[in-house]
Amino acid sequence: MTAITPFAINISADAVADLQARIRNTRWPDAETTSDWSQGVPLAYVQELVQYWGEEYDHQRLATRLNAYDNCKTELLGLGIHFMHIKSSNAQARPLLLTHGWPGSVVEFLKTIGPLTEPQDHGGDTKDAFHLVIPSLPGYGFSDKPTETGWSVEKTADAWAELMARLGYERYFAQGGDWGAVVTSHVGRRDPEHCLGIHLNMVTVPPDPSASDLTAIELSALAGLKFYQDSDSGYSKQQATRPQTLGYGLADSPSGQAAWIVEKFYQWMDCQGHPENVVSRDELLDDIMMYWLNGAGASSARLYWESFGAASGAAIPVTVPMGASIFPKEIFRTSQRFASAVYQNIVFWRDKDTGGHFAAFEQPEVFVSELRDCFALMPQP
Repeated sequence: MTAITPFAINISADAVADLQARIRNTRWPDAETTSDWSQGVPLAYVQELVQYWGEEYDHQRLATRLNAYDNCKTELLGLGIHFMHIKSSNAQARPLLLTHGWPGSVVEFLKTIGPLTEPQDHGGDTKDAFHLVIPSLPGYGFSDKPTETGWSVEKTADAWAELMARLGYERYFAQGGDWGAVVTSHVGRRDPEHCLGIHLNMVTVPPDPSASDLTAIELSALAGLKFYQDSDSGYSKQQATRPQTLGYGLADSPSGQAAWIVEKFYQWMDCQGHPENVVSRDELLDDIMMYWLNGAGASSARLYWESFGAASGAAIPVTVPMGASIFPKEIFRTSQRFASAVYQNIVFWRDKDTGGHFAAFEQPEVFVSELRDCFALMPQP
């Protein structure tokens, strides 16, 4: 099936009532024995966040924000995929595919839609305009959940290429962070005839620790990788090995799902010790709702199970033009010289002074500026 059908986000009264009842009946663990987040999200904050979610948060807020734009579904490689499609009013606008990761969602990009599609209304020029295609990864948000194995990052990249072709975009750009960066890299590898260039805000080519002339940035990147491996990667090991076991708790418990996600916002954002220093509580809950509403705890985690075994594909060269914006609180960082071993046509590279893993979510104005500058250096559709 190749039909593209309009899709409206609908949050039923029954879904809201179920959420509120589960929150009221939460069985809480005992508090952490530290005075910080080193054992995980503090009990007091999760209780405060979840109480707000049940009693004060506007449970139609997510639907209202998403339905302000055109949402669609279509079947790609046998799976129903949700995507947002926002066309610019500018005739010369260029197609741009934006891909989120975990624990993100299309919510990350909402504050960038206006500036990217209608730049003349946001301090830019009409030449900076893009048509946006923003899909939800398989098993995430309002996309369908795979019922059989095989939905790796490579297959997702093939689906995205098919989506862009189905929409009539013969030439396009692509951008991504987290898993979105991996998918976007594979789009560049697997569809170079149509993808004219990519931009990443996470580049998973680590510096070589045996190099004798490591820069301060490269040394910092290696220290960050060590911290991740030693103290921050337990979630990844669980999702890559036993996503189904994890899913029972995430699908059943709002507090469990919220804490599982919020911990990563705290750790990976440049937030000076609290995620609400960077994004609002409502925005955090908008993203959490993308996982809660359709019980995506297990299906989203399976992307790790599907893709970590195919890590060798990350070394396959990418020859389409590539740009990168490297933020200091990013999980995986590197330098241009080490990245060039894989990305063989780097045309744009910036090391930023502030910002973290969720670039579009945390710093939408900076994110938009980086994309404008990057894609201006590439062949135009």
